[in-house]
Amino acid sequence: MRLTVADVMTTDVVTVTAPTPFKDIAEALIAGGISAVPVVDDDGHVLGMVSEADLLRKEEFREQFYREGYRPPLRARMRHPKGREKAEGDTAGELMTSPAVRVSPQAATVEAARLMDAHDVKRLAVVDGDGRLVGIVSRRDLVKLFLRSDEEIARVVREDVLDRSLWVDTEGVEVGVHQGIVTLSGWMERRTETAIAVRMAGRVNGVVDVVDKLTWKQDDSKWETY
Repeated sequence: MRLTVADVMTTDVVTVTAPTPFKDIAEALIAGGISAVPVVDDDGHVLGMVSEADLLRKEEFREQFYREGYRPPLRARMRHPKGREKAEGDTAGELMTSPAVRVSPQAATVEAARLMDAHDVKRLAVVDGDGRLVGIVSRRDLVKLFLRSDEEIARVVREDVLDRSLWVDTEGVEVGVHQGIVTLSGWMERRTETAIAVRMAGRVNGVVDVVDKLTWKQDDSKWETY
């Protein structure tokens, strides 16, 4: 049920090398309709990432040169203290952010989302065990996971969670989905089983929340073993 980065990443990746000049990087971004490109060596190892923000930083400091007293916004200076050095760069190797934030293709998509949040980036370089580029995963790729229709989510919860993953009787369970919110109602044999069903339904990609309206025949949550 849990998708990995390999399931959602883009494998047809536009790349540049360290000597690639500023103009060629900009043209690659515009032509590809993308916001960043990985910088790789001759063997495909990821050296860094060049984004629109890195290129715009160069333009910011050109403005500073022509307009006396101009300074980039405080937030930009705090987040990019080396902006002036990058602004003076003319190649990918000089402009890139390095090291690039990386993730394994086998990592769960939730791990990728956490990495993006922790490092405040919009994309991750997906690399194999040797550090070679195999793809790119972006915030947009992760957001797509939540664009499943309610009907599709209901089908996955019913078939993959209740009918296949739970080795218990789930015939008394009804599944309703509205705008990604799953409602489980009806009954199951034991209280602990209902908790497992709710937890597993919440792990389905595209599920925003789970409303638990399940009842049970036996409250086994307080049973003790000796």
